[in-house]
Amino acid sequence: PAMLRSALRPLFARGVHTEARIAELGLTLPPINPPKGSYQLATRVNDLILTAGHLPQPAEGDLITGKIGADLSVEEGQEAARAVALSLCATLKHELGDLDRVKKIVKLVGFVNCVDGFAQQPAVVNGASDLLFEIFGDRGVHSRSAVGTNALPLNVAVEIEAIVQVED
Repeated sequence: PAMLRSALRPLFARGVHTEARIAELGLTLPPINPPKGSYQLATRVNDLILTAGHLPQPAEGDLITGKIGADLSVEEGQEAARAVALSLCATLKHELGDLDRVKKIVKLVGFVNCVDGFAQQPAVVNGASDLLFEIFGDRGVHSRSAVGTNALPLNVAVEIEAIVQVED
């Protein structure tokens, strides 16, 4: 990530708009999926947005399900985490109207549906962390937790929530 940061830093110094950056990366934000329970996708408190856990739903395709270490490889788990990062971006765009209002991705908490003894949760959640840096530059560098669990809702591979500082 350090080499990637130094390579991309000049791009962000020029003021490239976040959504143009997403398009430049060949990515598409998925549609907003309504909550799967009695909660809201995001809560704003002052200059922070706290998101609910988001699931790996690509813009085109089915929900990514399965257990890392049995049904899915680490690399497939990383792709699921990337899909979650894009879903988080879609929610932020819906809440803010413009992703340029994201001041800082403060923290991610990632949950990985994995087999007992699996110890590569950080590698899986790197899929989301690395993509957020690619999209937001230094604004996307964050603190993070990566936790393994024996099950997640709807048998998804990964669930990630975020705390994001925003501009008014």
